[in-house]
Amino acid sequence: MGGPGGHGPGHPVEKAKDFKGTMRKLISYIGRYKIAILLVFIFAIGGTTFSIVGPKILGNATTEIFNGLVGKLSGGSGIDFGKIGQILIFLLCLYLISTLFSFIQGFIMSGISQKISYRMRREIIEKINRLPMRYFDRKTHGEVLSRITNDVDTLQQSLNQSLTQLITSVTMIVGVLVMMLSISWLMTIVALLILPISMFFISKIVKHSQKYFKSQQEYLGHVNGQVEEIYSGHNIVKVFNREEEAIREFDDLNGTLYKSAWKSQFLSGLMMPVMTFIGNLGYVAVSILGGYLAIKGTITVGNIQSFIQYVKTFTQPITQVAQAANLMQSTAAAAERVFEFLEEEEEDQTVPNPVSIKGLEGSVEFDHVHFGYTPNKIIINDFSAKIRPGQKVAIVGPTGAGKTTMIKLLMRFYDVSGGAILIDGHNVKDFNRNELREMFGMVLQDTWLFGGTIRENIRYGKLDATDEEVIEAAKAAHVHHFVTTLPDGYDMELNEEASNVSQGQKQLLTIARAILADPKILILDEATSSVDTRTEVRIQKAMDNLMKGRTSFVIAHRLSTIRDADLILFMKDGDIVEQGTHDELLALGGHYANLYNAQFERAV
Repeated sequence: MGGPGGHGPGHPVEKAKDFKGTMRKLISYIGRYKIAILLVFIFAIGGTTFSIVGPKILGNATTEIFNGLVGKLSGGSGIDFGKIGQILIFLLCLYLISTLFSFIQGFIMSGISQKISYRMRREIIEKINRLPMRYFDRKTHGEVLSRITNDVDTLQQSLNQSLTQLITSVTMIVGVLVMMLSISWLMTIVALLILPISMFFISKIVKHSQKYFKSQQEYLGHVNGQVEEIYSGHNIVKVFNREEEAIREFDDLNGTLYKSAWKSQFLSGLMMPVMTFIGNLGYVAVSILGGYLAIKGTITVGNIQSFIQYVKTFTQPITQVAQAANLMQSTAAAAERVFEFLEEEEEDQTVPNPVSIKGLEGSVEFDHVHFGYTPNKIIINDFSAKIRPGQKVAIVGPTGAGKTTMIKLLMRFYDVSGGAILIDGHNVKDFNRNELREMFGMVLQDTWLFGGTIRENIRYGKLDATDEEVIEAAKAAHVHHFVTTLPDGYDMELNEEASNVSQGQKQLLTIARAILADPKILILDEATSSVDTRTEVRIQKAMDNLMKGRTSFVIAHRLSTIRDADLILFMKDGDIVEQGTHDELLALGGHYANLYNAQFERAV
C-alpha cells in the first residue's frame, strides 16, 4: 500500500479539470470496442462469481469431516471420504473455470488497451502535422512529447488495470456480502461494524501523510532539476569553482526530500498493521459469535470457516475499489490532456481548386505584407519586394529585424496578417500546403540528421532517388570524398546526435539532401555561421552549385558571403529600409554600408 509509483492511500493523485466530461469523451472514444468490453464484463463477473462460491463449498467439506469425526466417536460409520472427494473435485472445477474466465477477460482487456493506445498515438502524430506553428511557439517540445509517451502510457495502463479491477471488486463485494448473509445475518452485522473503525483510522493516517507525499513529489522535482542543471552545465561549474556550492545546494534539497519521504512512507506503512490489527479483532469477534451459534445449532462448523474466509476476502475488494477510483482519476487526467491536444485548432491543409506547382518558374513577390505573431504586436510592416526566377536574394539586418519571419511566411508556416505573397503571380494561400512546400529546399544553421545511414539521410530529400543520384548530389555538395574515406562509406550509421561527423560535414550532407530534392526555390538560413573559414569555403562552393538556376533566399550575418547577390534587402524593425546590389548599397552609404564596413574593420 502506497508503494513507489503506486496510487495507494496517501499518494497525491492528479485529477482532471472536468472528470465527467472527459469520461464521457473516453467512453465515446472506446465505443468501437463495446462488444469486446461487454465480453470483458461477462468473463470478469463470471470468474469472480465462481471464485466467490468456493469458500462455501469448502465449508461443506469441513462440515462433512467434522460430522464424520463426531459420528465416529459416537460409534457411527465415520468420515465419508467419497462425498468429500466429490465436493473437492467440484471445487477444483469451479476454480479452474474461474481462472479460465479471468485469463480470457485479461487477454481481451489487454488487447483493447493496446489498440486504444496505438490508435491514440497514431492520431497524435497525424495531428502534429496539421497543427499551426503558433501552437509549438507556446508549447515546449517536452509538453508535446509527454502526450505521446507519458499520457498515452498512463491511459493504457490505467484502463487495463482499473476497469477490470473495478468490475471484479464490485462483483466481489456484492457476492461476498450475499454469501455472508446466507450464512448468518448476525455475524455479517458484527463483521461490517469493523469497517467504519478501519475507515476512521485510515482517514486519520491519510490526512497526515498526504502533505508529506506532496512535499516529497515537489522536492523530488527540485532535486531532479538541480541535478540536470548542474550536469548539463558541468564545465561551467568547474570553470568557476562552484562544486562545493552545488553540493551544498543539493544536500539542502536532498535533506528536505529525505525528511518528507521518510515521514510519508512511515505513515503509509502504518496502514497495513493498523488494518491487520482491526481485522484480527473482527475475526476474534466473528469466531466467538460463530462458536456460540454453532453450540446452539444455528450454523455448522464449516459455515464458521467459510464465513471467516469471506470476512478476509471482503476487505480486499474495498481497498481495490479505492485504488481503482484513484486510477480512474489518473486515467481521466491523462485522457483530458490527450483530448485537449486532439481538439486543438488545425490549419487548413488543402484548398478548393488548388494551383498546381507544375511549370512554375519560381518568381516571388511580397506585396505590402503585414504580420504579427499576436494581433496587437505587428513585426512586419508593409514589406514589398519582387524577385525574378533564378535570382539570388540576400536578406540582412540586425537581430529581430524579421528576416527569418519572412521565410516562415513564404513557406506558409504562418499566414500574413495583411497583404499577399505571390509565387508566379499566384497567392501562396491558393496552393495546398504540402504541394507548396515541395517547391522549397532549405538549409539551416541548425542541421538536422536522423539516426540512419548517410545514404538514407541524403535520400530524405527525394525518397525514390537511385544510389547514383545520391552520389551525384554528394559530389555537387563536395562531400563525396569525405564519405568515401569512412569505414562503411554511404552505409555508415549516424548515431542519434550525428556526433560521429563534424558540424561542417553535417552541413554539407544537408546541402546534398537539398541538391537531391531539386527545389524551385532555395532558402539558406545562416548556413555557414557555425563553421571555420576553410570549411566555409567548401560549403560556399557547395551552395553555389545548389543555387544555380534556382531562386534563392540567403539570410546571412557575414556580409562577405552575399556580395554577389542579385538583390540585397536590408531589414530593420520589420521594414525594408534599403534594397539593391552590394555596390549600390555601399555607394548609398546607409545602414548596409555601415554594417559592412564595421565587419570589414573587425576582420582587419
